[in-house]
Amino acid sequence: MWLQTRCELKFIIDVPTPFVLMLRPRSGAQQWVANEEYLLNPTVPAYEFTDDFGNLCQRLVAPVGHFSVNTSARIKASDTVDQRPGGEFIEIQNLPDDVFKYLLPSRYCESDRFGDMATEITYGQWPGYDQVAMIERWLHDNVPFQPGTSTVPLSAIEVNLQQSGVCRDLAHLGIALCRSLSIPARMVVGYLYGLQPMEMHAWFEAYVAGRWYTFDATQIRKNGGYVSIGYGRDAADVAVYNQFGPAVFPIEQYVSVDRV
Repeated sequence: MWLQTRCELKFIIDVPTPFVLMLRPRSGAQQWVANEEYLLNPTVPAYEFTDDFGNLCQRLVAPVGHFSVNTSARIKASDTVDQRPGGEFIEIQNLPDDVFKYLLPSRYCESDRFGDMATEITYGQWPGYDQVAMIERWLHDNVPFQPGTSTVPLSAIEVNLQQSGVCRDLAHLGIALCRSLSIPARMVVGYLYGLQPMEMHAWFEAYVAGRWYTFDATQIRKNGGYVSIGYGRDAADVAVYNQFGPAVFPIEQYVSVDRV
């Protein structure tokens, strides 16, 4: 499907403030970026770099006063989400080098604390894809997706104690459970066509059967329309913006995903 994505962030800046933004999708196996527009108002010098996870990041200093970031892109996204029931577990010694970092505990995904729980949830499942699918199903059934209930990222331990959360929280717990079974898992942030309420979205991917597969416990069924912007170990790696100095929060944030 062809999608038009838009994101607008508006700030009031009190002192010149360094920003690192992550708002540009890149073409890959599951999406093709046909064209895009990226506007800064007022216009300021900015340069782009690729971070350690392959994400396109933009670095700038926002001036004092009103400052806004407007992005839009026309993207060919997959109509369906690939699935692989029975997909095999990849033994650690056979994993690609760039996948290893997604096996270890990280700031919000304390995978070394979830071994017994993950084993219990996935009991009787074939190692690999079927284990991750069971984790996704367990999250959907036991940890309600409640938009707007979490203003800061929660760790997997905190989400498990709270037993509810926003999309990134469910992704953190899913990632921790996967990694505790020695299945590489990573967080993805981006857009989802048809998401309600519409906002930036987060889900997770697991590496089984020789590639990454999408899992999203917030959705009853996955119908495609996912647009990825950033990949990382957890939310600390995939913030759509980081700013440094006195805290700055958007006075307005607008996100839309339309089929074209």
